[in-house]
Amino acid sequence: MKSLTSVLFAILVLLFVTSTGLAQDPVKVDSSHYKVEFENDQVRAIRIHVGPHEKSPMHEHPESVVIFLTDGHGKFTFPDGKVEEVSWKAGEMAWFPAVKHQPENLSDQPLDIIQIEMKPQPKMTEKN
Repeated sequence: MKSLTSVLFAILVLLFVTSTGLAQDPVKVDSSHYKVEFENDQVRAIRIHVGPHEKSPMHEHPESVVIFLTDGHGKFTFPDGKVEEVSWKAGEMAWFPAVKHQPENLSDQPLDIIQIEMKPQPKMTEKN
């Protein structure tokens, strides 16, 4: 019985880890709104297009630079339940720390955004 319990526990942990990992990349969980335009070992540039009053599922981004291509008004819901409304103008740019959120377009117009995600860089070591 102990062996069966251990196997079931291992399967549940694996399913949780797999679903949690996949659920965090916006391109994987919401390809209708997020498309990779460029990627290398340092950055990933994503084009985001969200129709009027559409939502995206909960996902996360590493540190990023965001370029707003259209005016917008959005709502971000965070895992702890906190909600934040923000507005921006076309042409504005902003730096964002790593974040996990569920975005929603509150405007009557589509939102178009370019998000440049920073990838972790290997630590430089000093040679003796």
